[in-house]
Order: sequence, then structure tokens, then C-alpha cells
Amino acid sequence: MKPAPFAYVRPSSLSEALTALGEDPDAKVLAGGQSLLPLLSMRLAQPSRLVDINGLPDLDHVDVTDEGVRVGALARHSAVLASAEVERVQPLVTLALRHVAHATIRNRGTTVGSVVHADPASELPAVLALLGGSVDVEGPRGRRTVAAEELYVGPLETSLSHDEIAVEAFFPALGPRSGVAFEELARRHGDYAMAGVAALVEVDGDDVVSASAGFFSVCERPTVVDLTCAEDPGEAALAELEPSADIHASLDYRRQLVRVLTPRVLAAATEHARRRAHG
Repeated sequence: MKPAPFAYVRPSSLSEALTALGEDPDAKVLAGGQSLLPLLSMRLAQPSRLVDINGLPDLDHVDVTDEGVRVGALARHSAVLASAEVERVQPLVTLALRHVAHATIRNRGTTVGSVVHADPASELPAVLALLGGSVDVEGPRGRRTVAAEELYVGPLETSLSHDEIAVEAFFPALGPRSGVAFEELARRHGDYAMAGVAALVEVDGDDVVSASAGFFSVCERPTVVDLTCAEDPGEAALAELEPSADIHASLDYRRQLVRVLTPRVLAAATEHARRRAHG
């Protein structure tokens, strides 16, 4: 199937892009296009205008400091994945990106685009939510920062206004006594996950002082659950989640995957935290 007709503009500055976006309430931003173009081809999305931001300067950065990782809107998955500094400062981003689709898609797809596309089956929204990250957006009212907990409002839906452009995502650094782990189950590597879990654990000596898990491809939006005091992490997670069925997994199977994956990923994150804490 071919996309419905649409206008196309490729601005050379952020102000031009915001103007083009604000002029048309049915316009969409095009960055990597690896999420948007399939929707266009299936006519699940029919924007009247595409605003291609690939001509904008200074948006392809991957900046790493002791505070965390900042990824520009045009930084490709492959560039973030290739960064040894990203893996050192926030290894959960690297762990998740290894599961994102295939190399060809990672070479074109953008990390920020994946974050704001808000696909409940995507890895990076869950990672951003679990880490307490944020997204910086530019709009007609200036620049603002949107915390991950305020970003996701439904499947493929964020709290961003139609005339705003996400320009950067921020993933906080991993603390010295913290550890992370990540696992997803798909029929084939690169397929949509039937369920996935990311975990973040902090320890004091051998004692776990906090433990939380971010779930994707389970509910209608990425969901973080505090499991610090859970005796049975899988059942404790299910008590807070609202799993849904789709073509990839039935409700019962998805619930069982949560039961199996949650304690396994938490255990791996705990071991990672203890190794880091002990040097």
C-alpha cells in the first residue's frame, strides 16, 4: 500500500521547522522515519505535511558527562550504541539498543524518535521511564523539559503538543552502587518483543535498598513498578500492571512472561550492582 498524499518541507533551521509544524495541525515530524514510514505505508497515519528535520544543524550529538547521556534528535541508534562512553556512564541504554530491530534500521532510526514515538513495544521509552530521564522539546513558547513520568499518556501518544519538536533526550548516569539488567523475549531477534523488562537496583553492601523494573510490550504504555520489598517480584509486578493481548502474545502468556522475566532480570541487576559497589 502507498502512503496517502502529503506535502513535504525540509527546513534549514529550528525556527523554520517550528513554523512549518505550527502552520498545519496535521503535520508530522520526520527524523529517522523507521517508525513513521511503515505507518504511512499502511495508512495508519495520514499527515497532511511532513516536516523533515534532517537538515537542522547540531542535533546529531551524543554528549556524555558524569551526570548522564544527552542524545540529540538526529543521533542514530547505531551512533549511540557504538559509544563506549555511553556504555560506561549508563549501560542500560546500550543493553536496550542491542535489542532494537536490526543493524539496517539502527543505522537510520533515531533514539529520540523512538522515545517520543511512544510505541508500548519499544525498548527505549521503558528505559527512559525507569531511569527517570527526560526529553527537551522546542515549541512556539520556547524550550521546556518533560520528565519521562509526564511524557507517556497512552499507546503512541505523548504529552507533547503538535507544534513542539523533541530535540534531546536525557538518560541519567548510573550511580556507583547501582546496577542494571535488560531482557526481552521475541520470536526472532529484531521482532517486536512479546514482553520485556529492564531493571534498576541499588545496594548498600549486600543489601538491596531499592529495586524497580520497567516493562514494555506488556501494557499500553511503558510502566515502572517499585519492587524493593517484593517477596515474589513477578506476582508483585502483575499486581501493578494491566497486561494486554495482541497478535504477538495472549494475555495469559504475557502474564507468564512477566512472572518469569521479572525475578531473573532483577537478580541480574542486583549482581551487577554488587560487582560495581565492591569495585
